[in-house]
Amino acid sequence: MRRLFPVTDQTSADQTDREWSLDELAEAYAYPSLGPDGHWIRANMVSTLDGAAQHDGRSQPISGESDLRIFGTLRALADVVVVGAETVRQEGYRPARAREAFAARRAASGQGPAPAIAVITASLELDFTLPLFTSPLVPTLVVTGAAAPAERVAEAVKAGAEVVVAGDGAAVDPARVVRELADRGLRRQLTEGGPRLLGQFVAADALDELCLTISPMLTAGDAQRISAGPSVTVPHRLAAACVLEEAGFLFTRYRRI
Repeated sequence: MRRLFPVTDQTSADQTDREWSLDELAEAYAYPSLGPDGHWIRANMVSTLDGAAQHDGRSQPISGESDLRIFGTLRALADVVVVGAETVRQEGYRPARAREAFAARRAASGQGPAPAIAVITASLELDFTLPLFTSPLVPTLVVTGAAAPAERVAEAVKAGAEVVVAGDGAAVDPARVVRELADRGLRRQLTEGGPRLLGQFVAADALDELCLTISPMLTAGDAQRISAGPSVTVPHRLAAACVLEEAGFLFTRYRRI
């Protein structure tokens, strides 16, 4: 792992191509300091050189070992992981696990042993017998709109999930999702997509930070980009915060200006 940006006195020392410790990765990806009412939502996505966010419907084939280590680090730093229902179905999501390597850091930050998972869904068409709902360390949240099907809401509650209403209709309001989670003490937020969910956060201008892994692969085909949905009127400009490199993968961070 090498640090390419920002260029500082430490950058030259970080040019050595070696495996970074989990503690070093945690420092590199630490959330900013938050005030009493503050919250921060970052997205973590991977894309090939030709813009594909998936291969055969999944992100794993375009990922790599170093990307997975950063993926795990970002999860370990978060209070909550926000994910779309389609991604839960396609990627076979499981509950976040407690990791001993991050236990002291989480305890010092006042966090529990593992982040909660918050599933965004209008229909609640989810398999509530999955471990994500039946055996999480922290109860899974199901985030939906006020018009969600009552029978599915009841199924979610019966399965042990906490239902969070973050929209007046069937769908959710991304900005309200951020606020509702923060009101529950889940202020360090991470979304792992998929592309349609990230597109909603982008369209609502609700995203604070994008952690984008650029995979040194080409796939062609018609795979989705990292965000999908209606385009914004004016493109949102972000500022580069950090670039790391390992084995041809670029690990970039961009923040809201």
